[in-house]
Amino acid sequence: MQEFVNLTLGGVITGSVYAAFALALVLIWRSTRIVNFAQGAMAALTTFIAIALIDAGQSYWVGLVVALLSGLVIGAVVERVVIRPVEGGPELNAVIVTLGLFIAIQALISVLFGVNQRAFVPPFSNIGFRIGDTTLGSLSPNTVYTLIAVLLVMVALIALFRFTRVGLAMRASAFGQEVARLLGVRVGRMLTLGWALAAVVGSLAGILIAAETAFVTPTFMDSLIVFGFVAAVLGGLDSPIGAVVGGLVLGVALSYVRGYVGDELVGLAGLVILVVVLLVRPGGLFSTTQTRRA
Repeated sequence: MQEFVNLTLGGVITGSVYAAFALALVLIWRSTRIVNFAQGAMAALTTFIAIALIDAGQSYWVGLVVALLSGLVIGAVVERVVIRPVEGGPELNAVIVTLGLFIAIQALISVLFGVNQRAFVPPFSNIGFRIGDTTLGSLSPNTVYTLIAVLLVMVALIALFRFTRVGLAMRASAFGQEVARLLGVRVGRMLTLGWALAAVVGSLAGILIAAETAFVTPTFMDSLIVFGFVAAVLGGLDSPIGAVVGGLVLGVALSYVRGYVGDELVGLAGLVILVVVLLVRPGGLFSTTQTRRA
């Protein structure tokens, strides 16, 4: 029973990190209708920026703030310089560009920070809470911090898109740029803002996963890219709530596979979950049927 509880809690924690990354994908999809495959590399870059500051003597919180601000700037620059020329063209163009950007940023990280492992000290203890004679190894002050951070981001994104004019303008820019322009929306600014905010959320995901793993390399976000994408598709690329639920469901499912079957089948299990969802409900568990007029 204790193993089941620890696997469940561990899955929830890992799933919350998947959810944070999935939220970044959802944000950029809702604001620009593009899936950014370079999101993980951008998050890794800002995480290494935070590590450099922490190693230089700054606190974790200073590193976190600078990483988030760096993500904001990087996201805006990438949209303006790299993505803007291919926006509005064939969808495959944006996919190819983001994949190329992914490779380029990983190479940049290796050049700037090296290829060796770097230690990352979490802001809170990773020692599990103790209840009586039982130690919950998967539930610690740091994992509670991770859960709270992800939930706050989810609430903020829901509020942004549902209750603010900026969120409405971002969605309008994504679905119909010409109509949005006729209504007075500054489409270019909204697309840039969408990429910038998505990069901020992605940077947070990078910081959270680094705190969980304690060691990072230029490629430490690669697995998170895959599972975060699966989580986003599982919940629905249009739904922040779906991203969180999808991340948690995926995290718990893969934790059970890892604990009861073996690590070697975790990747295959993720693929099976993705295929099943695409076959049964292609839009994701929280997708809604929408009617559009030509």
